[in-house]
Amino acid sequence: MNIQTKGQSVSLSHYAGWALLAMSLAGCTFALMATFAARSLFKRRPQSPGTEFPAITLLKPLHGAECGLEAALAGFLKQDYSGPIQVVFGMRYTGDPAIAVVESLKRRFPNRDIAVVVDPAMHGTNRKISNVVNMMKVAKHDYLVLTDSDITVPRDYLSTIATAAARPGVGIVSCLYAGKGAGNFWSRLSAMGLSYHFLPNASLGIALGVERPCFGSTVALSRSTLEAIGGFEAFTEHFVDDYEIGRAARRAGLAISYPAMVVQHGCDNETFVGLVSQELRWARAVRVVNPLGHFTSFVTHPFALALLGAALLGFSQTASLIVLGVLAVRILLKLQIDSLVGTRTGSLLWLPLRDLLSFAIFLGSMGGNAVEWRGERLRVEKSGLMSQIQG
Repeated sequence: MNIQTKGQSVSLSHYAGWALLAMSLAGCTFALMATFAARSLFKRRPQSPGTEFPAITLLKPLHGAECGLEAALAGFLKQDYSGPIQVVFGMRYTGDPAIAVVESLKRRFPNRDIAVVVDPAMHGTNRKISNVVNMMKVAKHDYLVLTDSDITVPRDYLSTIATAAARPGVGIVSCLYAGKGAGNFWSRLSAMGLSYHFLPNASLGIALGVERPCFGSTVALSRSTLEAIGGFEAFTEHFVDDYEIGRAARRAGLAISYPAMVVQHGCDNETFVGLVSQELRWARAVRVVNPLGHFTSFVTHPFALALLGAALLGFSQTASLIVLGVLAVRILLKLQIDSLVGTRTGSLLWLPLRDLLSFAIFLGSMGGNAVEWRGERLRVEKSGLMSQIQG
């Protein structure tokens, strides 16, 4: 009996090991496809600049003076754009450190049309979108560009957005993004997750037509489009507000356009705990609002799957070669992304650690719907709505 049980155990380990290796090879196929998709998206022939430059209101909701905030915001005030630009900065409290950063920018760019809104009024559970609703009271122009505070953009950002928005049927323009670390190890490790996992996978999803998401890096739309989807007020109770805005636009029959441009998302994590908390929050929220897509992303962790499979097979010669082959594919993807973005997000030596951490985050996100966001404990429902957890 014991021998039989032992034999069954060995057999199960054998089959499980080979199943994991097979999934890792499938993941490698997806990684190669993602590499090609990213190259096709960002190396495609740029569109001719538009002849119309609509007046634009830039909406920048702020919360705190995060690392590199002034440099990131200054990029929006240095735009090479022929049309009128209004920049609206919004904070919820007079004591917010971001106010000092905005005042510094007003002194540096005295000729820019800058408006500042400080208003604590809440219109729902989502503080950011409540802030945006308050900011809309002073927005002048009919075309709106909402971006997260930690986004860095090139000087032709608005020109590129305007060109993409002019295409027939386009309701929203959004941008893919890479990570940009603040300089310390944990921030750079966090940025690597965006550049080498999120960016290629999102590029592949868009190329295959599996997903047409909207990203917080850029939500550019006209007032008429915003009104058609219910205004920002319709998203004040949603946790993943950018995703829901995109979904509402698609339901209204409007297309989402992604120009051949990568912006950068600043990562300022200072500790391992902060990194895990942030990434687990977003992974868990994505799982709640898009469970099938999140579960099937299991295969996008080929290095971790190969390592587990090889361990179950005792790191046999064949299994070990597969692990090395998978790692080589991941290295190829990293080098391609670095080339496309124009900068190296993180060290090649950190890539295996980053891949294993991403897989651990994925596993941790499979349970629970509670997240921590700016000092609050929130519960994200299947509908995407969120509520506070008391106590």
